[in-house]
Amino acid sequence: MITVIGNLKGGSGKSTVTFNYALWLLQQEETVVAYDLDPQATLNDVAQVREEEKYDPPLKVYTRYVKPKNIEPTQTLIDVGTANMSAMKKAITLADRIVVPVTPSQADVWSTQRFLYLVASEVKDKPPEILAFINRADTHAAVKESDQAEEALHSLPGIKVLDTRLCQRTIYRRSFSEGLAVFEMEPSGKGSKEFERFAHTVYEYS
Repeated sequence: MITVIGNLKGGSGKSTVTFNYALWLLQQEETVVAYDLDPQATLNDVAQVREEEKYDPPLKVYTRYVKPKNIEPTQTLIDVGTANMSAMKKAITLADRIVVPVTPSQADVWSTQRFLYLVASEVKDKPPEILAFINRADTHAAVKESDQAEEALHSLPGIKVLDTRLCQRTIYRRSFSEGLAVFEMEPSGKGSKEFERFAHTVYEYS
């Protein structure tokens, strides 16, 4: 299963989602190969922090799409952004599934719509399954931007909108900077519980 985590708009949290999901898959005893094809190389950076701190399990991240020898992954994750458009287009053609994090704003919904056009232009015969979800959602019930963005996503053709969200929580930034998944740093915290729900939902589509 090749899963691309992507969108056209920067700052959507692709690397954080990829990192946490890769470690969650390793917990499920999957064989995971991860690629960071974004020139910012954030996923590669956090994997190096994890290696330096000697956290287990290790996460190997490749910065070029070259299949590693002697590994037959059951799950391949590709983190890619528009700064490397050729790599993004290549990843789209390889994908079995594309996971699209969308932050709650109208600009991000527009960007997601353009991303869907890009996917359609690159894959004519058998398009990948596209799963979108609200990332960095509002935690205050009075703020309705997340609800509005999710409603707008439902109006876009060709995607499945997940009913799970990841919220704007400090724990995601803290754990990421230390090379840990959110569920490793605070196993019983709100961030851990919501990520577990999200990961199980995505995994069901494998």
